[in-house]
Amino acid sequence: MATEYWNWQGEHVLVSSEVVSTVLAALGVDASTPEQATDALAEHQLARWRRVLPATLVMREGWTPWFAVHLPHGSTAEVWVDLEDGGQRRDIPQQEHWVEPEWVDGVQIGEATYQLPGDLPLGYHRLCARIGTNPEISVGSLIVTPQRLEPQRLQRTWGWVLQLYSVRSRRSWGIGDLHDLADLAAWSANDLGAGFVLVNPLHAAETAGRMEPSPYLPASRRFANPLYLRIEDIDEYGDLAPAERDRVRTLALQARALSEDPDALDRDTVWAAKREALQLLFGVRPSIGRIAEYGAYCDREGQGLIDFATWAAISDVHGPEWSKWPEELQDPNAPAVIAFRNDNPDAVEFHCWLQWQLDDQLARTQARAKSAGMSLGILHDLAVGVHPDGADAWALKRVLAAGIHVGAPPDAFNQQGQDWSQPPWRPDALAATGYAPWRDLVRAVIRHGGGLRIDHILGLFRLWWVTSPERPTEGTYVRYDHEALIGILVLEASRAGVVVVGEDLGTVEPWVRDYLTERGVLGTSVLWFERDANGNPLPPERWRELCLATVTTHDLPPTAGYLAGDHVELRDRLGLLTRPYAEELAVDEAERDSWLNALRERHLLGNADGDVERIVEALHRYVAHTPAKLVGVALTDAVGERRTQNQPGTTDEYPNWRVPLGGPDGMPVLIEDLPNNQRLRRLIGVLHS
Repeated sequence: MATEYWNWQGEHVLVSSEVVSTVLAALGVDASTPEQATDALAEHQLARWRRVLPATLVMREGWTPWFAVHLPHGSTAEVWVDLEDGGQRRDIPQQEHWVEPEWVDGVQIGEATYQLPGDLPLGYHRLCARIGTNPEISVGSLIVTPQRLEPQRLQRTWGWVLQLYSVRSRRSWGIGDLHDLADLAAWSANDLGAGFVLVNPLHAAETAGRMEPSPYLPASRRFANPLYLRIEDIDEYGDLAPAERDRVRTLALQARALSEDPDALDRDTVWAAKREALQLLFGVRPSIGRIAEYGAYCDREGQGLIDFATWAAISDVHGPEWSKWPEELQDPNAPAVIAFRNDNPDAVEFHCWLQWQLDDQLARTQARAKSAGMSLGILHDLAVGVHPDGADAWALKRVLAAGIHVGAPPDAFNQQGQDWSQPPWRPDALAATGYAPWRDLVRAVIRHGGGLRIDHILGLFRLWWVTSPERPTEGTYVRYDHEALIGILVLEASRAGVVVVGEDLGTVEPWVRDYLTERGVLGTSVLWFERDANGNPLPPERWRELCLATVTTHDLPPTAGYLAGDHVELRDRLGLLTRPYAEELAVDEAERDSWLNALRERHLLGNADGDVERIVEALHRYVAHTPAKLVGVALTDAVGERRTQNQPGTTDEYPNWRVPLGGPDGMPVLIEDLPNNQRLRRLIGVLHS
């Protein structure tokens, strides 16, 4: 935990004692008085001596790290590794390394040193120890990770960056769905030569009450949102009784009318219609093959799926905020929760079934993208955290810090700081579980895709812990074991054969980007933020090769809106600026003018001064001239949309995450309209030329 740091303006900040004690309390350490702090420090220093083995060791392939085994002084130990694949165990040799014994709880404890061999296979193994003749075996987790992914083998390609819910078709139920995504991917691959589609997080939201619109504040990151299901693609749809099929068709017609609406998306109305249809489909008896597939899915997902489905079923009765449930239901392992699950098996199974349907449609989406010629296919997005009252916060509360929110300190664009309201991982608790929650999460999100974008990947190194929701500036940085978190990410990505992109924008310690490059994780470059040491636009040839390069990002307006200064006007109207509007606008105009000058110097602008569409094309041509392995094009830029998807620092003051895809006239743009959209074709022509 940092007790001091440097802010975005280069000022040295000392963290207050109140913040320090609050963060320590969230980590299970009482340091509220000097005496308690002294006692807590002594306990902390003795903690490792009380464990025979470390809870978790993470090493890279080829490394030979030393580790300590604690045992009664004068005793001997047998230490070995049980390999993940159940193969022959590997005995671990002790090293000649003297460490003074320590008195712990009245017993003199010694420390023996052992060294792991460098030829251990990749994977999740068990580190075991037996002291003397004691039959009891102590166990820890040993994780061997690859040195790096190999992104340099990637073929340079371009792809769409989009918010799926906003991209609708005439067959959508008012919200973009997985069939729409598959259609867009297949058309883009075959007709435009696209190599990927990067979508917003498809994580699960609450399915009872108002559905949270932000894909970055999910109920669960491991499971997906059934809002994205295409009802007609579910196999059992063909077996509905005539009356039930007529009812589904009626619901579809009512929901499809919403796709023509240019105003804010209505998730709740769409979900009410889809849920009714899904309940009808859930009642259809599937074939024996489908039953077997469903059983295999449930076996694979195990207790995590059961916990998620139980949370969703209880939410249907008591509302989505588990902190307001009856106290006996607030612990996932409580007898009352088990009793609820036993008393409501159909309700729990319905939510398991929904996740199976999502898994099926996600697999089909990726298969269609690849079969149409995409080199990568669907790139999924992983949010920073979860809703504090959601499924993960309930089921995983033992590895999350209570009373703390994740956020960001003030920066140039968000000058009042940010509170994202999400509970952070507890680093100590993650290690105690062998990082199983992190492993299961990564594995689930990348299962049906060609890559993964990690939102705010800096959070795998350190996170800003906010101790006062009213004041996001009240907080400090807490560091994580990045070698473990990034290592497991690389291990899972390597096994799945996918690329990883880290969103490394914002306040970044220089060594972090070097480390990510060393591990084969691509970075993120957004044109507006790419400047040299003197603040001038960074020449394209100096951009990183191992990155995803774009003109804009979802936290800024589409490029047409950015060129008009919409983001300054909006933040002023919402009271988010910390300096006068005129000063902010002047700074912003100077920055935009510097980019226009860079375009002129490169002869990329031609006679397009004042022509917004041509300037947008020129900016994308600039990005196309960089060596970036992946070039992303916001679909909003391709169709001339001007409205921003999200204004950080707001919730309902602006319709965040509810803006449908539209054209420069504000009217909806549907997927069927894209092949004949000449603006889109001109922009993509810039990339190919």
